Amino acid sequence: MSVDTITTIAGVATLVTAALALGAALLWLASRVSGTAATWQERLVAFLGDQSIWLAWLVVVAATVGSLYYSEVAGFEPCSLCWYQRIALYPLVVILLVGAVTRDRRVARYALPLTIAGAILALYNYFVQLFPGIEVACSTEVSCSTIDVEAFGWLTLPLMSLVGFAAITVGVLYDRAYRQVEEAPE
Repeated sequence: MSVDTITTIAGVATLVTAALALGAALLWLASRVSGTAATWQERLVAFLGDQSIWLAWLVVVAATVGSLYYSEVAGFEPCSLCWYQRIALYPLVVILLVGAVTRDRRVARYALPLTIAGAILALYNYFVQLFPGIEVACSTEVSCSTIDVEAFGWLTLPLMSLVGFAAITVGVLYDRAYRQVEEAPE
């Protein structure tokens, strides 16, 4: 498969993931002010059960494989901000897998700092691509404003990374909500 084909597949996967994560996040927000939305939120938490952590893990694995594909197979050298995002991403493969297998109710404590840091870095990296003049944290030979990969003419790797970190965060939070319901006295 060509890099363009992989990029299109990654772009479609990112858009689907973004839609699902955004929908879940909006439902969570709506559940804070609407009884009907709260009921739907409870149903979604119950429906997903402990599968939400596995879904988050699948996003982590896909993002990890994607990042390695672009650097090791396609030959795109990561910028400094990309490396920092990888530092936040790669440990999540193990953290979420262990959390899912052991059903660790504290997995959010370990995962959320990494997902939030990764999302902030990805957002900053995306802004650097949009506004190259704000670039201050790039120290490798590759500029952080360089756009090597772009799906649909606008979806760059930092934006894909941001969506991935957001989806992982949503999955971890849904797992935490499920664990709280599961442990609540009846």
